Amino acid sequence: MAQAPQTPQKPAAAAETGHAALPERGAAVSAAARPGLPPAARWPVILETAGWKDYALLDMGRGQKLERYGRFTVVRPEPQAMGLPRLKKPVWDRADAVFTGDVDEEGPGRWKFAGSVPETWEMAYGPARYLGRFMSFRHVGVFPEQAPHWDWVMNKVREARAAEPGRQVKVLNLFGYTGLASLLPAAAGAHVTHVDASKKAIAYARENQDLSGLGDLPIRWILEDASKFVAREVRRGSTYDGIILDPPKYGRGPKGEVWDLFVNLPEMLDMLRQLLSPNALFMILTAYAIRASFLSVHELMAETLSKQGGLLESGELVIREEKGERCLSTSLFSRWSGA
Repeated sequence: MAQAPQTPQKPAAAAETGHAALPERGAAVSAAARPGLPPAARWPVILETAGWKDYALLDMGRGQKLERYGRFTVVRPEPQAMGLPRLKKPVWDRADAVFTGDVDEEGPGRWKFAGSVPETWEMAYGPARYLGRFMSFRHVGVFPEQAPHWDWVMNKVREARAAEPGRQVKVLNLFGYTGLASLLPAAAGAHVTHVDASKKAIAYARENQDLSGLGDLPIRWILEDASKFVAREVRRGSTYDGIILDPPKYGRGPKGEVWDLFVNLPEMLDMLRQLLSPNALFMILTAYAIRASFLSVHELMAETLSKQGGLLESGELVIREEKGERCLSTSLFSRWSGA
């Protein structure tokens, strides 16, 4: 039986900085554009999280980062941690788990544990509870830098439902992983379709749903290759009010389908544009571990959404050190809002 979720400490507010892009010299764009026109642009935007009760970036340097996930401290490779550690070596040496091996995002490696560590442990963000796991490819079941997107999406859903009581807000979450980006909008009142090609990831996401006591929320869990699912939804004439897209650089579907972000992303975005409802609220794209500028991602989204109007913001997701001045860049993003 799922336990009712405990109320976690309120997450630290995410900072948002940036300035309007200049499509013509000296002519800043800040307001949203009307439908039928290209979206207004705002970049670079830095979305920052300073952590919360169950997460903190404790230190970084020499290609590694020291983090706290719930009650455990973890050391993982991080190529963008280019400076020197601020904490003393004994602090790092006391970490509960250290990931060693290939530093590439999808590279092989293994965990080394300092003592007895459970297979899973509980953490929380807002209304969602989730399990930490020492998974392959250095992950632990959550991407904390996504917190500003989680909050933004929940606000979009709540605002839409408040403006139009009774409206069914439909959200599509592709490459949904362990489900936080599905559970949180569902808790805010959205009907969510969660798609992932990994049977294990789907199982973990459903565990998180039960752990959160949110089993009665309208979430469809779809085990399928994302491209095939989206193509079928286009043929069906389905539409969504919000789309969350967090693709890997490379991946394989359950039947051996190959995903290559640089090859497949443009076609995927074109199909997703066709799935946006007439009164769509948002589309979010996040890209990890790629050799590209956020501006490349921005221009691709701008081309895809050239007649959607609204506002397109692009930049980086970053995590600020606990009690520190430094920030760690983690990924590129581009997000569109209809108003």
